[in-house]
Amino acid sequence: MKRLFLILALGLLTISIFAESYFFRVEDNPWDEGKALVIKSNVTADTVYVQKALEDGTWQTIYTGNGKNLSFVDNELTPNVQYRYRLLIPRPAMGDSIFFMAVAKPKEQWFYLDKLSYLLILLAVSIAVIYYVQKARKGKDYYIRRINGLDSIEESIGRATEKGKPILFVPGIGDLDDIQTISSLTILSHLAYKAAEYDTDIIVPCRFSMVLSASREIVKEAYIKAGKPDAYNQDRIFYLTDDQFGYVAGIDGIMVREQPAANFFLGSFYAESLILAETGFSTGAIQTAGTAQASQLPFFVVSCDYTLIGEELFAASAYLSRDPQQLGSLKGHDFGKLLVIVLIIVGVITEMSGWNWFKAFFEGAQ
Repeated sequence: MKRLFLILALGLLTISIFAESYFFRVEDNPWDEGKALVIKSNVTADTVYVQKALEDGTWQTIYTGNGKNLSFVDNELTPNVQYRYRLLIPRPAMGDSIFFMAVAKPKEQWFYLDKLSYLLILLAVSIAVIYYVQKARKGKDYYIRRINGLDSIEESIGRATEKGKPILFVPGIGDLDDIQTISSLTILSHLAYKAAEYDTDIIVPCRFSMVLSASREIVKEAYIKAGKPDAYNQDRIFYLTDDQFGYVAGIDGIMVREQPAANFFLGSFYAESLILAETGFSTGAIQTAGTAQASQLPFFVVSCDYTLIGEELFAASAYLSRDPQQLGSLKGHDFGKLLVIVLIIVGVITEMSGWNWFKAFFEGAQ
C-alpha cells in the first residue's frame, strides 16, 4: 500500500513538472533590462485566463483568450523580484476549472539587445572621430566655414581700442568640467592675444576657482605670445562668487561702472543670460554671445549683435585654435550628422515600401 502511494505521489510530481514546462511556463525575457517576463502556454482551449499574483494576495487577470501557442510579454516589472502566475482553464461542464502555476524572476542582462542599433551608431561615430583626429595630427587641414561671430572679435577690439575702454569676457557659469567652458577659454586665448597686440584692457570675472586659474594662465600665455608680458595684469582676471545670481549681479555692476566697449558672453548660461545681455545692451557695448544651451539662445539673439548658435561655439573654438583633437572631433560629429540624415532617408523609404524591420531595429535606441 505504501508503495502504491509513493508511486502515485511521484506520478503527480512528474505531471506537475511536465505541465509547468509544457502547458504553461514563464521565462525571463532574454537580453533586456530585467523588467519583462515571457509567458507561454500550449493548451487546447478556446478560453483561458492568465493571472498574476499581486502583493496583497489577490490575482489580476492579464490575459483572456485562446490558450493554444500563447506567448506574450509582461512588462513594467521590477528586476530580481519573483512573480507568480497561474493559467486557469474553465470547465463549464464540470462547473470548475483547472490551473497551472509558474514562478519566474526577471533578471537584468549585461547587454540590452534592443540597444544594438545605438551601439552600432556610437561605434561608427567614435571610429570617425578617431580617424579624423589622427588625420588632423598628421597635418590634414580641414575646412571650417567662417563664422560671423568670429568677425566680431576684430570689430570689438577695434572699437575698444578707439574708445580706450576695456573688453569684458564672461566664460559662462559652468566649471572647468563643462565642455562649453573649455571652448570659451579657447576663444579667450585668441581674444587675449589680439587685445595684447592692441594694448586693450581685458576683464575676465570668474565664478569658480578652477576657471579662474585656467583663465589667468591662458591670458598670461597670450600676452607672452604677443611679446608683451609686462602688460599682463593678473588683477583684471578675478573671482566673484560661486552664487549664480550673485555672480550675475557682480558682472552687471562691472558693466555699469567700467562701461566696457565690448562684451563677450561665451560658455554655459542659464536663467541669467537675459539679465547679462540686457544690461550690456543698455551700456551701448557691442556684444557677442554663444552657448549650447538651446533655451537661452533666443535671449542672446535678440539682445546681442552676434550670436554663436549651439555647435558654432565649438566650431569657433576649433577654428581659432586649429587644435587637431578639436578639428577631428568636429569632423567626426559632422559625419554623425550625415549618418543620421542617411538613416532618416532610408527609414522613410523602407516605411513607404512596407518594410518595417528597419524602423523596428532602431526603435530600441530611444
